[in-house]
Amino acid sequence: MKNLITVLVLITNIFMSYSQASPEDKLGAWYTVNIKHLTSEKTSVNTCVQLRSFEVFDNLALMFYCVAGNYDFNKKTTVSLGYAYLDIDKTFAVSGENHLYENRIYEQIYYKHQLYKIPIYQRLRLEHRFLNFRHIHTTEHRFRYQLGSKINLNKTLFLNVNNDLFINLQDEIFTENRLYGALGINLTKANNIQLGYMNRKVNGQNLHRLQLGIFLKTDFRKQNKL
Repeated sequence: MKNLITVLVLITNIFMSYSQASPEDKLGAWYTVNIKHLTSEKTSVNTCVQLRSFEVFDNLALMFYCVAGNYDFNKKTTVSLGYAYLDIDKTFAVSGENHLYENRIYEQIYYKHQLYKIPIYQRLRLEHRFLNFRHIHTTEHRFRYQLGSKINLNKTLFLNVNNDLFINLQDEIFTENRLYGALGINLTKANNIQLGYMNRKVNGQNLHRLQLGIFLKTDFRKQNKL
């Protein structure tokens, strides 16, 4: 346990020192709670809440709420249909009325497999974004491709790394990329927490974000069989 605490403190200190290279000169943070509700052998529902801040414990910039229905074709392939609502505070970018509100619908395919015994997951997502900013309503569409790997170190610890590429279907094509790495801790077979770092390149900015995620599962399959 002492070794685990030492590793976590060391990782946090590295992130803090590395963040000084950011144009924003701040180490921001994203806090996520994701719960997967198993409803049958083939179906499940995901619920997610995320808070994003310009600094680790200050300047809340975004609130994200999401729900998605999932269907497993087999052990490797899952398709999803989801909805998300975002409240984005743009105070640092504009003055006056500074909140952008977004309603988002997305379709997704998630595929996992092995490549030379290395576990690989791929996510393809098409997003439809309905934006409301200063009483102006716009609609945008984009495609996202995520490639990653979750590697078990032992029964308790694992590494999760991925890259998420954004492709706009209008205007400038490539405006965002997210590179993520985290140390995960299995609390049980179904539940874990992840402490990590994201390098987010968006609209010409190079941002550094601490990541803290809690990932849980609930199982309603037994109740449905009663």
